[in-house]
Amino acid sequence: MDAIYKNIKGDRLIWAIVALLAIFSFLPVYSSSSNLAYTASSGSTFSFFVKHFMHLFLGFAIMYGVHRVPYRYFRGLSMVMMPIVLILLVMTMFQGNTIEGANASRWIQIPIVGMSFQTSTFAAVVLMVYVARYLSKIQDRDISFTESILPLWMPVFLVLILILPANFSTAAIMFSMVMVLTFIGGYPVRYLVVIIGTGVLVLGLFVLTAKAFPEVMPNRIDTWMSRIENFSNGEDTEADYQIEKAKIAIATGEITGLGPGKSVQKNFLPQSSSDFIFAIIVEEYGLIGGLVILVVYCWLLFRIVIIAQKSDTVFGKLVVLGVGLPIVFQAFINMAVAVELFPVTGQTLPLISSGGTSIWMTCMAIGIILSVSAKREELKEQEEGLDNPLEILSEAI
Repeated sequence: MDAIYKNIKGDRLIWAIVALLAIFSFLPVYSSSSNLAYTASSGSTFSFFVKHFMHLFLGFAIMYGVHRVPYRYFRGLSMVMMPIVLILLVMTMFQGNTIEGANASRWIQIPIVGMSFQTSTFAAVVLMVYVARYLSKIQDRDISFTESILPLWMPVFLVLILILPANFSTAAIMFSMVMVLTFIGGYPVRYLVVIIGTGVLVLGLFVLTAKAFPEVMPNRIDTWMSRIENFSNGEDTEADYQIEKAKIAIATGEITGLGPGKSVQKNFLPQSSSDFIFAIIVEEYGLIGGLVILVVYCWLLFRIVIIAQKSDTVFGKLVVLGVGLPIVFQAFINMAVAVELFPVTGQTLPLISSGGTSIWMTCMAIGIILSVSAKREELKEQEEGLDNPLEILSEAI
């Protein structure tokens, strides 16, 4: 145990936050999986508990392995992985599988282990590292808009266009996060306005094309439009059914909750262990439990900003914000959907909701953040070492 602890580098508070969320996640996942256990399997929830444990175990292994890699290597890796990401997304479009009745083909099957993998989540991490690399590269240069189209915006729009047909919410979040990162990275605002306008135009053309040829993407555009329309006018649909049950769960929880495992609405919410797990948390642990979860994610956001601010390189600052902000943003969206402040998106609650790909990619992103903070600790130790007179003498010799 001591050997493992000595090999753990990076921000200790990030490790503590991730461990806290992961340990807590067993309670709501185990509780809310009872509905799936009786509808999709033999009625035993223990298999879902073991599955979630294995997802978290592999996620922590990924996080540990990634955080041991010097973060400067991620610059080159993002260049290598971008073509691979595009190939995986194309494969997903044509060969993707549906999971738990979802209309969108978002997953591909891993041949050897027989597990499903959501390529868009992996693409999001790679894309943010790639954008951070480019922004750090042009930091001290004045570039024209046309100069950045091919190396920056072409890969961004290719990834988003390949994700958009099956997963509008993920594509929208990725586009928003790229805009935020490029703004923070000092990319000219006048160019960003052009990109936003282009994005809206492309989305409009895509919707019109899908409406004109509905056999190409059956049900997807109608699903997006109905979710947005129902959010604004209050019509009763399946999505509204989920929202209503989520609000009943939250109202039932009151201040202190019904207690662990005593949720009632988990039997009615179709995605109680993933998309609407926050509602189950509030029902069982009350407003206090919900606020604690919110504070923990805000704490994570605070540590991400601190690590970015203390990084010794521009790439380090941008890559921490690039892979860290989407985690917290996704958590806020998940909670906002549960209380009907946002239309239904299908986004999970990071590190708490069940689902292998979401956990693994979140852990990969946090591993990158820890790698940057580990480098900062290493430089700090070197500086402290040089303050020692004997160390200064040895350096001079």
